[in-house]
Amino acid sequence: MQSLPDARSQSFEELYGPPENFLEIEVRNPMTHGVGRGMYTTYEIVMRTNIPAFKLKSSTVRRRYSEFEAFRDILERESARVTIPPLPGKVLTNRFSDDVIEHRREGLQRFLQIVVGHPLLQTGSKVLAAFVQALGSGILFTYPQIATIAGVQGLLVYALSSSLPLLVFGALGPIIRRKCPEGFVLTEWTRQRYGVVAGIFLSACTLITMFLYMVAELSALQQIVTLLTGLNGLPVVIVECAVTTIYTSLGGFKVSFITDNIQGVMVIGLIILGVIAVGVETDIDRSLIDKSGYLESSLLGWQLIYILPVAILTNDFFLSGFWMRTFASRTDKDLWIGVSLASMGILIILTLLGVAGMLAAWSGAYTIGDEENGSLAFFLLLEKLPAWVVGVVLVMTVSLSTAAFDSFQSAMISTGSNDFFRNKLNIWIIRACVVALIFPVVVVALRSPDILQIFLISDLVSAAVVPCLVIGLSERFYWYRGFDFVVGGLGGIFTIFLFGLVYYDGDATLAGKLLLLEGGLYANDWSAFGAFVAAPFGGLLWAFGACALRISFLWVMAKVQGRRFDAFDRPIPRSIDRPGAIDDHDADAVLENSSLRAGQKGTFF
Repeated sequence: MQSLPDARSQSFEELYGPPENFLEIEVRNPMTHGVGRGMYTTYEIVMRTNIPAFKLKSSTVRRRYSEFEAFRDILERESARVTIPPLPGKVLTNRFSDDVIEHRREGLQRFLQIVVGHPLLQTGSKVLAAFVQALGSGILFTYPQIATIAGVQGLLVYALSSSLPLLVFGALGPIIRRKCPEGFVLTEWTRQRYGVVAGIFLSACTLITMFLYMVAELSALQQIVTLLTGLNGLPVVIVECAVTTIYTSLGGFKVSFITDNIQGVMVIGLIILGVIAVGVETDIDRSLIDKSGYLESSLLGWQLIYILPVAILTNDFFLSGFWMRTFASRTDKDLWIGVSLASMGILIILTLLGVAGMLAAWSGAYTIGDEENGSLAFFLLLEKLPAWVVGVVLVMTVSLSTAAFDSFQSAMISTGSNDFFRNKLNIWIIRACVVALIFPVVVVALRSPDILQIFLISDLVSAAVVPCLVIGLSERFYWYRGFDFVVGGLGGIFTIFLFGLVYYDGDATLAGKLLLLEGGLYANDWSAFGAFVAAPFGGLLWAFGACALRISFLWVMAKVQGRRFDAFDRPIPRSIDRPGAIDDHDADAVLENSSLRAGQKGTFF
């Protein structure tokens, strides 16, 4: 007779530790969104596991029923040997009653327990882990997704909004370089114009934004590798971090400039190959073109005409990499040529990527109407293409990610060194900072696969802060101070909350969630649009209100102390400020005159 295992021979970890392989998945907390015909319910998927097929030990993501339908269709196509269980049936009446929603929640949980626990699906499915543990942000996700939601109109607005803001650096760059010739990032001009406190305020916004962009790059890279190959994307992330850290710490942003040029040429070639492959291998069902409605305008498409330019244009101001390239350009003419070529290239690349979303729908790879699952459209299209095309996409992804990541590394370290330590750190300390920065970025990237919402929060902050910042570029507003800028930026954020209170009939909870844009950018209402209107215009109102209050206070203090009221005194112009003092197109002359302004600080109050 076989004896039972001796418990005394087992260790404490074996007795009380987690099992060798465990998997727990729960569907809970259904939430109904929208109003009228736009109502839908999302379900929270909570998962805990130590199975290597899933990159996160614990995760939480929200999905709606239409996403489950598309997910099941994909599983059936890619897993012929596995019988996929049915979903709970659709309900035509009382869809949003508590009983119906609870019944559907139970059915969805049974479906996921079977699917997620199947060993063949764990190792063979390209979409299983992405569905239950969310997708990261990246151009391969977002641009095809907007095409499946708002069609050609939304895609073109998104692509133009992402590319044309670069031209602003060609317009404002020469002005800021003349005003702050010794600078190399926007925060240096902010310190000079508005004072130290305002400079540190903008530096904090800039550093947080760049940190989030670095996290997003690594998160997107890892998940793209996992989705396209079925392999763990972590080793690719580690190699990219190691390579970019080595050459960035040794060569600084100059090396980043060189790699950007090489990678740019490489990406263009890969895009051409990919376009040819898609054109040859994809079969379009013409009946789906009219059915999709992608060639027609939509409410969301019209909203995005305002939302996206405001969000992307203002957020670009927080990216020090752009400003480093602006200050490093040899002449103003070179700067204009550079931003023009970059805008055109970005527009073409992003448009081509977005068109992949529509092609996925018109070829039948993506189910038309499944808006929330549109981020998978690009990968659904890839399933119909040869394996070598997947290889091309992987190379393109790594090239794009590396080009962006090393720029963020050098820009973030340069900004921190300049704004907080005034460039007095030893070069080896700076190199050590480059290395140390990688660890928190990788940790957060591994634990935050869905970074898109954080991007939207960053966009809202920039929409509130940047309009109040650029007022100081005009000589007419010489009386505008750093206090006004900071109050305006913070006030713009608070105005979003006030708008939420009005929009949601005094519900403070929903108003607070609007600050986080939990409904996403593509909600079927006016909440996101209103938030992006409230942020800049509310910020400007707060800024000028603070300005009036500050000037009134200074006037009262001047009367009380018996001194002259000087709040409206124009600053004495320096020789470098006067037109014709130096050649506007001569960067060497600008640099030679930088000593005229060294150490100058603006007035905060």
